[in-house]
Amino acid sequence: MSILINKDSKILVQGITGRSGLFHTQQCRDYGSTIVAGVTPGRGGIHIEGIPVFNTVAEAVHYTKATVSMIFVPPPAAADAILEACDAGMDLAVCITEGIPIRDMVLARRYQEESRTLLVGPNCPGVITPGECKVGIMPGYIHRKGKIGVVSRSGTLTYEAVKQLTDSGLGQSTCVGIGGDPIIGMKFIDVLQLFNDDPDTEGVFMIGEIGGGAEEDAALWIRDNMKKPVAAFIAGVTAPQGKRMGHAGAIITGGKGKAEDKIRTLEECGVTVATSPTRMGEAMLAALRNG
Repeated sequence: MSILINKDSKILVQGITGRSGLFHTQQCRDYGSTIVAGVTPGRGGIHIEGIPVFNTVAEAVHYTKATVSMIFVPPPAAADAILEACDAGMDLAVCITEGIPIRDMVLARRYQEESRTLLVGPNCPGVITPGECKVGIMPGYIHRKGKIGVVSRSGTLTYEAVKQLTDSGLGQSTCVGIGGDPIIGMKFIDVLQLFNDDPDTEGVFMIGEIGGGAEEDAALWIRDNMKKPVAAFIAGVTAPQGKRMGHAGAIITGGKGKAEDKIRTLEECGVTVATSPTRMGEAMLAALRNG
């Protein structure tokens, strides 16, 4: 089994006529994802790479029965694209866009929470169920079908962790990049719950980073609820206080969000924490051995 997406997912692409949108649409389709529509206001009626383009998400859903939206809309309009996906009743919206204004995301997130649509991102690599479906920008070839769930705030580190898992003989059930912005949709706990309930996920690897308290919250939830072994890596041990490191949410402020505090809390809650980004696969193997 998998979470969020599978071989039956029908995907539409908001922003398909842009350079990035079209490129990654082709990559997802080549991987095996079912792309049924594109959406670009004012371009409805054309076909691009054989994919019909509609003016609105609602129109695309009506004609194609799409269930998942992949969003490649530029930052000034990306929050509105999320709202449109919610209005159309999508099961899942995956927003890849980086640089959406926080004020826009506050309003979009509030609206999304009142809808039936789950949101992954923004500023994320997306979601992949190996061998079945890819919605995002991750390199598909490093993934292998298996029983380890992956959830991460980081894009590049997700790829590194997946490669190490694959090289260690540990395939993945689903990999979810939740995004590194201060305001995002699904958080660690939301994804951990799905993995916890998935009978074919036997362990989870979690990648966090400095900033905020999401990792500490996840650690406490794992301690009280998780039935499966969890390993983790926290990026940013050497990051200076007050300096943003890559992601908009990766900043230590007011003494909060330090990597060492996150690591300590995770370990106290029974999570096996990798001591280096080169040892993530080893940490997952150790967590599985220890149960």
